[in-house]
Amino acid sequence: QLQLVESGGGLVQPGGSLRLSCTASGFALDYYAVGWFRQSPGKEREGVSFISRSGGGTRYADSVKGRFTISRDDAKNSVYLQMNGLEPEDTAVYYCAAGGYGLGVRYLPPRTDDYGYWGQGTQVTVSS
Repeated sequence: QLQLVESGGGLVQPGGSLRLSCTASGFALDYYAVGWFRQSPGKEREGVSFISRSGGGTRYADSVKGRFTISRDDAKNSVYLQMNGLEPEDTAVYYCAAGGYGLGVRYLPPRTDDYGYWGQGTQVTVSS
C-alpha cells in the first residue's frame, strides 16, 4: 500500500517551534519531489514549501521564508519541515505530498495537481 504519513503536529505558543515529518511507505520517496501544503478553515490549500528529488532545489511561500526549513533524508524515506517562529496565522492542517516521479533531480513541480500522493494531514495550532 502506497502511503504518506505526517507526524509532529500539535499545540504550540507563538514564537515556538515544531518539526513535522513525512514518511513514505510502499514506495521510494527519492524518486519524487515533495511538498508541504496547509489548509485552514475557510481558506484554500496553499503550498508552503517544496524540495526536489536531490534536495538541491527548494522553494518557500513568502509567508514562511526565513522561518521554515524543508529537508529530506532518503535513507529514512522521509521529508521534514522545521518550523520556527510560529505565528497564529500558521495554524492549519499540514499535508505532505509527493509528485514529479522520475523527473529532474532539481525539478520542483509547480502545480498542486502535479502532486499525486497525499498524506492524511497533521494539525498545527499556534495559540497562547
